[in-house]
Amino acid sequence: MTTTVLDAPPAAATTAPDPVRVPNPRWRLLSLAALLVGTALLYLWDLGASGWANEFYAAAVQAGSQSWKAMLFGSSDAANAITVDKTPGALWVMDLSARIFGFNSWSLLVPQAVQGVLAVGVLYAAVRRVSGHWPGILAGAILALTPAAALMFRFDNPDAMLVLLLTVATYCVVRAIEKNSAAWWLPLAGVAIGFGFLAKMMQAFVVLPVFAVVYLLAAQTPWRTRLVRSVLAVVAVVVSAGWYLAVVALWPASDRPFIGGSQRNSVLELALGYNGFGRLTGDEVGGLGNMNYDVGWARLFGSEMGGQIAWLIPAALILGAAGLWLTRRAPRTDPVRASLLLWLGWLVLTGVIFSFAGGILHPYYTVALAPAIAGSVAIGAAQLWQRRNDIRATAVLSATLVVTTVTACLLLARTSDWMPWLRPVVAVVGIGAAALLLVVSRLPRAMAAGVVALALAAGLAGPTGYALATASTPHTGAIPSAGPSSGHFPGGMPPGGGPGNSASGTAGAQSNTVTGTPATQPGAAGGQSGTGPGQSTTNAPSGTGSTHTGGPMGGLLGGVSVGSTMVAALNDNASEYTWVAAAVGSNSAAAYQLATENPVMAVGGFNGTDPAPTLAQFKQYVAQHKIHYFIGGAGMSGMRGSDSGGSREATDIAEWVEATFTARTIDGVTVYDLTS
Repeated sequence: MTTTVLDAPPAAATTAPDPVRVPNPRWRLLSLAALLVGTALLYLWDLGASGWANEFYAAAVQAGSQSWKAMLFGSSDAANAITVDKTPGALWVMDLSARIFGFNSWSLLVPQAVQGVLAVGVLYAAVRRVSGHWPGILAGAILALTPAAALMFRFDNPDAMLVLLLTVATYCVVRAIEKNSAAWWLPLAGVAIGFGFLAKMMQAFVVLPVFAVVYLLAAQTPWRTRLVRSVLAVVAVVVSAGWYLAVVALWPASDRPFIGGSQRNSVLELALGYNGFGRLTGDEVGGLGNMNYDVGWARLFGSEMGGQIAWLIPAALILGAAGLWLTRRAPRTDPVRASLLLWLGWLVLTGVIFSFAGGILHPYYTVALAPAIAGSVAIGAAQLWQRRNDIRATAVLSATLVVTTVTACLLLARTSDWMPWLRPVVAVVGIGAAALLLVVSRLPRAMAAGVVALALAAGLAGPTGYALATASTPHTGAIPSAGPSSGHFPGGMPPGGGPGNSASGTAGAQSNTVTGTPATQPGAAGGQSGTGPGQSTTNAPSGTGSTHTGGPMGGLLGGVSVGSTMVAALNDNASEYTWVAAAVGSNSAAAYQLATENPVMAVGGFNGTDPAPTLAQFKQYVAQHKIHYFIGGAGMSGMRGSDSGGSREATDIAEWVEATFTARTIDGVTVYDLTS
């Protein structure tokens, strides 16, 4: 029997052995520890430099740290005017962290980084069960070094929890397929998917068809048992996701915040429409409308998404397909083939949806592909490496490395001013290692290990460089982007006007990064000046990343700049008002709320197109002296409301305020005192 460098069980290609649990040698424990510690360092290094990161979600966490009701519903403010446009599962972890450690940048973002380390560990465990230790290490490293992962596990968006829970669910399915597996593994996968729904709604369900088909085909149990456990898993999904929908639906609407992202104050509408089928068709009432400007197979490799995720997609498809071919004659219950089907099915199905979706699809969504890419590459490569004495296997490995090298060079060419030496080095090392792979079976063990190291270095150099560039740069705003920045437009939108145009032609697309001196005060992130919990006012990071001063798009894509005079005005007699101010759009409101630490009403929700509050309700709040100021900038709802089919209540409110109250200017911003 040939001893393999990758330490994958040789029999796994043709048989389905029981999992063997043996004590790991010290070097295995050390390599696993190095993977997890290295991932933690990558995701935690200088994490506080990003301040509040996405102020939209940061404001909701701030509200949840002050009000249990706001935490339950995911309210944008502690006075519970309107919720964020997602179910709040991902916010709850950050809420609890803020309640325990106080609300600051680290308590906001560290839970995200921890979820990244956990995702890497779970992926390692899933791959190791079928392919051995080193393929597990490789899979974990690929996930950790994916640029989109380095971005999202350092950011306060819900994608971090979604990726972790999808990876956990896949691990549970792998365990459920094994011989003599416990009956609860598949329902546990359903629980993970259900809570994934609470993090990012319908996106968590994309993998369900893959899980169902693979389990029914490959599980080592009788048909009756497979069907019963599948039904139990479906029940687990429904209960884990549905309990929250039931709570929101049964809670009196007058005693809870308006459901942001919906037009009828309905969480079911939010789930099925704005965050459901509307993302596929572009028919999102109150959303961005149809965004099919780059629909097609090339979308994942385009200027917006390529640098985030595309580095190893060709390798995953080639190696995954090769692994399936090599196991084509294996028993129905072969665990290697089942695992490949899980990871490759996840990659293909999600990738197709991302490629052809006509609704809102930001580049960082592609982080959901990272575990699937990593699992497919690691297991497929292990299968081929076991057969390296066959020239056909080494030829496929060599060809895969050539394709990966070409892909990396094309992506690196988009940021030619960033580390210009990297592209030729990747090309030379990659082609050289590919040639050596053809004769690797004839080389001594130590030299063969060196060839593997060169191949991995060439294949991972590009994404590693992008991941390090991402981790070393603060990111803020609503549409962050991974990788180096060689030109960008504030908030992630290119100057060409439409989201399909590239500001710089870089693989990082519209990078939403901030350059300059990191803020020492998290409340000042994104260019605002303000006071954090127990801290004094200080200057924010300087740069062009996501600092928006004026213009309606600033409130949509990132926080506005808040001056100290404005903070003082809003905090004047703040205890006398339910909301110290109201502003159109959640991001604009969030900036003022984070600066003042007091509730600010987000009129119209995230896009300014939700009918909350109505003009009549707003007039009533004003008559009751519940709102002190109205902050000008209602243009967003006027631009977008009619086009998206959303409400124009925010526009009506802005027009009524302008016609009724006297404008004044504070720190260059037009405000209206609603009590005068």
